[in-house]
Amino acid sequence: MKKVKTLILRAPGTNCDFETMVAFETAGAEVDSALVYELFRREKRLSDYRIMVIPGGFTYGDDISAGKIMANEIRLRLGEDIRKFIDAGRLVLGICNGFQVLVKTGILPGPSVPGAQPVTLTNNDSGKFECRWIHLKVNEKSPCVFTRGMRGMYIPVAHGEGKLVAGPGIVDKLNIVVQYADASGNTGTGYPDNPNGSEKDIAGICDDSGRVFALMPHPERFIRWTQYPRWTREPPREGDGLRVFVNALEWANNI
Repeated sequence: MKKVKTLILRAPGTNCDFETMVAFETAGAEVDSALVYELFRREKRLSDYRIMVIPGGFTYGDDISAGKIMANEIRLRLGEDIRKFIDAGRLVLGICNGFQVLVKTGILPGPSVPGAQPVTLTNNDSGKFECRWIHLKVNEKSPCVFTRGMRGMYIPVAHGEGKLVAGPGIVDKLNIVVQYADASGNTGTGYPDNPNGSEKDIAGICDDSGRVFALMPHPERFIRWTQYPRWTREPPREGDGLRVFVNALEWANNI
């Protein structure tokens, strides 16, 4: 079977592209990496790929707000290409800074939720950068193709602007995919289980198709058992984040 061509889209300040590449390659993808300028100049074409990923980092130093500059570049110079890419049934994944980019372009939550940018990600309630492992509860009723067959994850967060906020009535219209939870899978337990104060404990959302997904935590940082904090004390198992990438490739193989 031919490998699924996957593009990791970078900008100055991206710093999680290598880990994301390894995660997709471990799952079985053929992975390419490109700066946004290469797509602007048509040196590489989005239409050549079946999955596009915007990984974590601090694009352009998050100098205006996290992901805003890259979001404006994509919206103004790649917006039509991305619309055609999504309409063709292909997959888009945003991780951390990638989530911030996707909501600030308006690509997420998607056209069914009104407003040019109905949600945003802003400063953590704790007033500090949160970098630690957290529990996630997966919404098994979500249409998201990336989390099929999953019930939860234990993976790291690393962000200072991860609090999802929305206008009146908007949160109830979102396709919530993952929520911050305690070790038993309970939501609504507050800080520190919810590291940023996000409304409804939201850690990730998708569009109505389930093919455009973004989350603040980092599944690419737990694909091998030896990345787990207690790997020497517990029986080995697959890294919780790996299934996200495997699910993506299984879906994309049918495109």
